[in-house]
Amino acid sequence: MNTITVDSLSLSLNGLPVLKEISFAIEEGQAVGLLGSNGSGKTTLIKAIFGLRRFQRGRIEILGKPLDSFRAWNQIGYVPQRASVSLHATTVAEVVASGTLAHRPIGWIGSRERIRVMESLEIVDLANHANEAYLHLSGGQQQRVLIARGIVNRPAVIIMDEPFAGVDLTNQVKIAESLRGFAGTMVVVLHETMALSEILDRTLILREGRLIYDGPLTTDGHHGNHPTNPPERTHLLTGMEQTWSF
Repeated sequence: MNTITVDSLSLSLNGLPVLKEISFAIEEGQAVGLLGSNGSGKTTLIKAIFGLRRFQRGRIEILGKPLDSFRAWNQIGYVPQRASVSLHATTVAEVVASGTLAHRPIGWIGSRERIRVMESLEIVDLANHANEAYLHLSGGQQQRVLIARGIVNRPAVIIMDEPFAGVDLTNQVKIAESLRGFAGTMVVVLHETMALSEILDRTLILREGRLIYDGPLTTDGHHGNHPTNPPERTHLLTGMEQTWSF
């Protein structure tokens, strides 16, 4: 089954075309890198997939359902850029637990959610920081906390927006190690693929709103202007809650 299908997608903002006739399908379990320079349309494409940008033409399906009827958002994990997240007086565990708000009452957390929070922090090697202030961590550690939040619901799909931005090499390696065991579908917005070169099955490259390459990551890092094949007919950031401890 395809977890994400984008077919003939075109999107304009303020009358200017941003995405132009984009088509691809991502199969269950694939790890896909989405690359392109600033302004190529990567972020707009991700927002369109989440339903945060209205598109004029085309079709998006998630887990086999059209976007406008898709409701299983707890099956989608999202990891934003660290710089886009502003958190104050919030512990590491609370940040991760906020990822479970889609399927529980605000202000309440059960034992199952607490277990999942700690398991997610174990995966990113930060369980011993659970009750520390998120803002006191290094930039790389903060990004790993956001990854733990993204996987806390055991999603079928995880989408990450430039998880290596401003992250030192040591933490890039730790992030890559954390993601190696993820069994679901992974879409990662990147500027370069080095840290995830052993994980990615495939890369999509955007240029000026068009998909110019869809294929495997080559050994020399060069992709060229390869043709792409269309598929065969083929929110996420929530507020924090009251303090609790583990």
